[in-house]
Amino acid sequence: MPDYLDDLRLAHVLADAADAATTDRFKALDLKVETKPDMTPVSEADKAAEELIRGHLQRARPRDAVLGEEYGVEGTGPRRWVIDPIDGTKNYVRGVPVWATLIALMEAGEGGYQPVVGVVSAPALGRRWWAAKGGGAFSGRSLSSASRLQVSRVSTLSDASFAYSSLSGWEEQGCLDGFLDLTRAVWRTRAYGDFWPYMMVAEGSVDLCAEPELSLWDMAANAIIVTEAGGSFTGLDGRPGPHGGNAAASNGLLHDELLGYLNQRY
Repeated sequence: MPDYLDDLRLAHVLADAADAATTDRFKALDLKVETKPDMTPVSEADKAAEELIRGHLQRARPRDAVLGEEYGVEGTGPRRWVIDPIDGTKNYVRGVPVWATLIALMEAGEGGYQPVVGVVSAPALGRRWWAAKGGGAFSGRSLSSASRLQVSRVSTLSDASFAYSSLSGWEEQGCLDGFLDLTRAVWRTRAYGDFWPYMMVAEGSVDLCAEPELSLWDMAANAIIVTEAGGSFTGLDGRPGPHGGNAAASNGLLHDELLGYLNQRY
């Protein structure tokens, strides 16, 4: 199995640089925010963090391709870094501290590109999570000061905690009835949103989470962290990995039930 330790170290360096840039502009009174064509917000901090990461990668991995939310894809080849400079921009621009930089390395293989390294860094929460293929998932302040992550062993839906982002997306996808049935079947629901519920699944503090509409940069880092922690990460169609345009993550024991509820149509 390939050794991804050097790539993981680099991902931490990239996250350190992004954390410094985004934290510096968090709650800045003169922060500039624009609306993109898809009607989602983008701040100057999003753009600056992605530019910073791309600059580091150009120097450290000039032959690797880069895909980022703000500036698209650059380069070709079997290795591709996938960047979300600020996952949770709406929180960021409103001063809510739940946002993170998502960094993943994907490699070409059977079924297309698959994540092999992932880092999720949430500096305002003082948290960071990471994983490398075959090496497990961890959380801590650095590679040398970390705790291994493990999903929960909850096996009954009525004992499970389910996290989600919002109701409107499920309604737009025609899945609201199944979604609401799921919320009635579980023990507890909370709308944490963005990267956080996936990290909670990896930690074992949440058992299920799902979102109906996502992009690759929203999912790539989350996917490998959840799976390396022993969980399942698929699209709503059950296909493993971050390519379905939506996501369902769980401790694995409840995954079929999760998909069953969310794929109901009336």
